[in-house]
Amino acid sequence: MQDYEHAVSFLGSWGPFQKRVFILLCFLSFPSGFNVMSVMFLLADPSHHCTVPLHWNLSQDWVQASIPLQQVNGHKEKSSCSRYPLDLIQNLSALGVQPGWDLDLNQSALGGGPGPVGLRVEGCEDGWSYSAEFYQSTVVTEFNLVCSDQWKKPLSSLAYFVGGLCGCLFSGQISDWFGRKPVVFGSTIILSVFSAAMAFAPSWPVFTLLYFVVGLGQITSFIVAFVLGSEILVGGPRVLFSCLFLPVFYVAGEMLLPGTAYLVRNWRHLSLVMAVPGLACIPLWWLIPESPRWLASRGRLQEAELVLRAAALENRVDAPSVILQSVEKAEPEKAESLSFMDLLRTKNVRFTTLILWIVWFSNTVSYFGLSFNLSHLYGNPFLNYFLLSAVELPGYVASWLAARSLPRRLQFIMFALLGALALLLILITMDSQPAVTLTLVLLGKFGVLGAAGGMYNYTGELYPTGIRNTAMSSCAMFARLGSAVSPYLLLLAAVDPVVPWVVVGSLCLLSVVLCILLPETFRKPMPDSVQQMGHIQRFMFPWCSAPPKDDGKWSKEQTTAPEIICTTRL
Repeated sequence: MQDYEHAVSFLGSWGPFQKRVFILLCFLSFPSGFNVMSVMFLLADPSHHCTVPLHWNLSQDWVQASIPLQQVNGHKEKSSCSRYPLDLIQNLSALGVQPGWDLDLNQSALGGGPGPVGLRVEGCEDGWSYSAEFYQSTVVTEFNLVCSDQWKKPLSSLAYFVGGLCGCLFSGQISDWFGRKPVVFGSTIILSVFSAAMAFAPSWPVFTLLYFVVGLGQITSFIVAFVLGSEILVGGPRVLFSCLFLPVFYVAGEMLLPGTAYLVRNWRHLSLVMAVPGLACIPLWWLIPESPRWLASRGRLQEAELVLRAAALENRVDAPSVILQSVEKAEPEKAESLSFMDLLRTKNVRFTTLILWIVWFSNTVSYFGLSFNLSHLYGNPFLNYFLLSAVELPGYVASWLAARSLPRRLQFIMFALLGALALLLILITMDSQPAVTLTLVLLGKFGVLGAAGGMYNYTGELYPTGIRNTAMSSCAMFARLGSAVSPYLLLLAAVDPVVPWVVVGSLCLLSVVLCILLPETFRKPMPDSVQQMGHIQRFMFPWCSAPPKDDGKWSKEQTTAPEIICTTRL
């Protein structure tokens, strides 16, 4: 809408009106960031073992001895899902056997054969006892989502991320129908109300259903806040808003969550606290206007002009007598009528699309897999998650700076390769150097995030205008599929704790290899049609794709490419 931006140029780009909208919309991303990884604390799985009821009158030593030891990665750990039969333990105690002995060697005392025959074990018939070192209560401990019911925990995480997937699919169309402002505030209210409702969930199925709706509101509020800011702001403020400040406020919410969870150790109380940031944003309804660009696109020119004249009054500039009449009469040429199927219709576009879908999926699995694998790291989980969130701040800054001067493929490959190498080095340090392991995890998160930031911009530059929105939405959909799969990485840790790290590191390497097959777009005119995508050179290594000299033929779209970097969060 070049005509629209020309029509509102009298406002300038950085007046009091724009500054107010800039800051308030950044605050609107805070509730979304505060809730995004709530699964880490609501569904935390403390160490646990079978409960021994008091009526058995066993000493504390015998209670401890009733839990079998099992070999885990070369050292013994107490079983989480089994115990020795308590009647046998009581008989051993009555016979005067010392609890410190190996119980397997005392079968003869129970009338069994001599030697290490081995006692039989049973499940946790009387429930579980959970460690209270870090958590007073979680969804896992209250509804006993362990052992035979441990599949329910990743299913709850899956419901949350599938809710986000639905938000990606429908938020754009709904906001096109009803407006940006009602949807961004409506989704924020949904996020808060259903988060508070989770605190009163009487059962695991009810909690999972409510958590699905929370996930839907979480991603929708962020996406539509981004769209609203991108349509109101123009020029430099728009780039700063979408590429740096909106993500920074989002990350600030992420960083506040572990501190809140540390102070509020009960999951029901934490759910109530998670509702507070969204409810605190409701008064902003009277301070943030509807997008005048959307109003004009829907033919509501009088309402759009009211917003623009109020902005002119706040900026202390004179508005023309007629602002949007020329926009109404001067309709641009009809764009190509393209659909989702056009992403797969021709060989060239299909090749690019399939690679990008795999790259976005792999990158998102790595991004969320890093967070979920925190439970297998040593140390305080609250501090670990805070550091893992804080490292996103330099990650966004580095990605933004790299996008200004580096070829797109080189930027992605550089960050993704850094993340892959850091994650694979964890295989060497995981059991012996916990501090080094945490450092490598943070370095891996930095690399993965920098690669993701570059991929937003890269994807937008690869496609022509007529299909760019569709392409970005399809990639965002595969990103949400990646986030939905990532909780199941924890199940691979049952095989070996290093397996999840091998998976995320390997996916980073896979994305590096696939990115080499994509064309370079840095300082090249963006394609205006699907046919032009076939003329972009492929199969070149990044060091062979130096940017061409400025020939004065950049397209208008290319000069505004940074504005499409952050179309949606991972």
